[in-house]
Amino acid sequence: MIGLVVVSHSGRAAEGIREVAAEMAGDAPIEAVGGDPDGGVGTSAPAIQEALDNLADEDGVVVLVDLGSAVMNTEIAIEESDADARIADAPVLEGAVNAAVAATSPKATLESVLEAAEEAADVSKL
Repeated sequence: MIGLVVVSHSGRAAEGIREVAAEMAGDAPIEAVGGDPDGGVGTSAPAIQEALDNLADEDGVVVLVDLGSAVMNTEIAIEESDADARIADAPVLEGAVNAAVAATSPKATLESVLEAAEEAADVSKL
């Protein structure tokens, strides 16, 4: 199965996005990582790596990030992790929901789940 990691500068935001995506995801494993090591706003490469390592036994991991340093810290974490992971260029909430649904398919691949996440960028809300 393909796993998901949601990375946000806010721990509460990451958990909330994970909660929404999990509602649609069935059994897809989803980790939420948010905030800096002191509980403030920010991101942490070691915390992201830990989430990736928790999913290293999966068939791949799609990472959804909110902005800025979340990308940089995720890139560092991917380099240090044994997980086969890719960052989705997608809006974090909509991308996480799309990826979660796609990950439930028995035919899901890392590429197909990544593509589903990135398709969320093209969806109009109105």
